[in-house]
Amino acid sequence: MTISRIVAQLRTTDLDASIDFYTKQLGLTLEFRYRDFYAGLCSGEQAFHLKHADERDPSIDDVDEGGHFHLYFRTDDVAALAARLKANGVPLVKDVHDTDWSTREIVVKDDQGHTLYFGQPLA
Repeated sequence: MTISRIVAQLRTTDLDASIDFYTKQLGLTLEFRYRDFYAGLCSGEQAFHLKHADERDPSIDDVDEGGHFHLYFRTDDVAALAARLKANGVPLVKDVHDTDWSTREIVVKDDQGHTLYFGQPLA
């Protein structure tokens, strides 16, 4: 058996707004949409899904309280990405910074409040 892809899922109370955030502000590609219920987003071979829910994702508060993240995106130039996100109107929760675990990262929140980390390994 070969696993070719692992896909995470985030819940959203507004599928249209979330698709707009991820495509227009972050620059991801809408891979598919199924009615007003479900959508897939991707960047190259990497993907995650959005699922409409009637109530706010309860994991948002847990992630905030624990200092965790919902999704971690690895990139090759986090400083350039930070500049692009700022130009697209995305506020950074934490601007470009180096970590003790040898990465350079930024932190943003999506339109629903999910915590997204973007990082690059330091040489």
